[in-house]
Amino acid sequence: MAPRILLARHGQTAWSLAGKHTGRTDIPLLDEGRSGAKLLGERLHRASPWSGLPGVEVRTSPLLRARDTCELAGFGDRAEEWDALMEWDYGAYEGLDPGEIKALRPDWFIWRDGVPEGETLAEVGARADEVVAWARSADRDVLVFAHGHILRVLGARWLGLAPSFAARIRLDPTSLSVLGWAYGDPAVERWNDTAHLES
Repeated sequence: MAPRILLARHGQTAWSLAGKHTGRTDIPLLDEGRSGAKLLGERLHRASPWSGLPGVEVRTSPLLRARDTCELAGFGDRAEEWDALMEWDYGAYEGLDPGEIKALRPDWFIWRDGVPEGETLAEVGARADEVVAWARSADRDVLVFAHGHILRVLGARWLGLAPSFAARIRLDPTSLSVLGWAYGDPAVERWNDTAHLES
């Protein structure tokens, strides 16, 4: 079996709801985020097609919002924390929304311009490459719980594209995505799927 990687973005927080850049600030899930994480877990534990993912290897960002999403989804006892899955370090732009940043830099675009005093996009891409290499290292599926921007970059790097391609692939809170293979090449099987939140 060729390995696949299942991506779970953490549930809703006050800052994600407000559109604030939430990198390393360790904030909790809202009640909405907690219930969404439980619904995601119920979906992954249903008989078809996931059946609880019995052989899956699970890793999570050590940040509270990802760890709690993992735990509430029913995978906390199988998960290992991994710093490579932490969100982009937004440096001086931590806690600001795009409007506040554009007031300082009107033509700013994170995927082109990056952030001052934080990580470069290349550094985020290098962490994503580390996750991709681990995911492809054995014949088993993996499940990761992490954050919007790092998961978007991970999706780009799985496909062999530049980290900046992540600008074109959105991810909503508590979404499920699956990266796999088609005709021997890396492919997207599912992206930004939130059907479990609509039931």
